[in-house]
This record gives sequence, structure tokens and C-alpha cells, in this order.
Amino acid sequence: MRVVIQRVSSASVAIGGQSQAIIGHGLLILLAIADTDTGEDIEWLSGKIVRLRIFNDSNGVMNCSVQEIRGAILLISQFTLFASTKKGNRPSYTRSARPEIAIPLYEQVIVRLTQDLGQPIQTGKFGADMQVSLINDGPVTILIDSKVRE
Repeated sequence: MRVVIQRVSSASVAIGGQSQAIIGHGLLILLAIADTDTGEDIEWLSGKIVRLRIFNDSNGVMNCSVQEIRGAILLISQFTLFASTKKGNRPSYTRSARPEIAIPLYEQVIVRLTQDLGQPIQTGKFGADMQVSLINDGPVTILIDSKVRE
């Protein structure tokens, strides 16, 4: 799994011009699922996301997690994070899992993030054409790949 995590003041997603989800202070997470991903990737990644200390403490130091500040999470599926641009100018998405594999894993990520965060998360709709808006706070943007685990 690959994620782009953005610390936000607010974020929202709309589908077909209709609001799907809105959050205030928290994390906007763009998630790509590979066909080799498993429950182990979900467990590790969810724990990393909710405990990642990228929010300021009272001294202005990034020392708090989204869990500690009781922030919100907006999760958006985005298969294009596995784009390969090695050949030509048209990206290849062969590393991204097909929907029959990705959808059940995406749903498991939602459940696990909800459990680990201790409150429901907001989501887009898997496979939909979505319009995502955000105010990146900082800006703070972090990339994590569950297979690399840097």
C-alpha cells in the first residue's frame, strides 16, 4: 500500500457535484492498493498513520499524532499512486490492484483506521470520479509505502 498523507486545516470530497465528506483539522489520506497487499500491510500502515507525530504541540514542535489531537481523517482511494512512467508518456497502472482485490482491502483499511483512531473516519467512494479539496496545513505532506517501511 502506498499513501500520501497531508496535514490539513480542512478537506472535502465531492462526487458529481454533491458533497460526500468534509473534515476539519486532521489528515487527508490518498491510498493506493497493490495486488500484493495483505492484512499485515493494513495493520502496519494504519498504526503508522494514527501515531505519526506531525501535529504541533504547545511549543510549536511537531510532536503530536492525529489520535492525540482528536483530529479527523478523510480517506480517498487513488490507484494512480502506483503509476509507472518508465516507458513513454502514458502512465501504466499495472501495480495497482484490480477492484475485486482492492475494494475488500479498502474496506478493511476503513475499519482498521476507525478502530485505531477511536472514531469514525470519512471517505470518498472507491472508483468514483471525485473532486478533492484541501487546505494543506504547513504544508506537511508525507509519503509512506508499506513495502518499503522507511
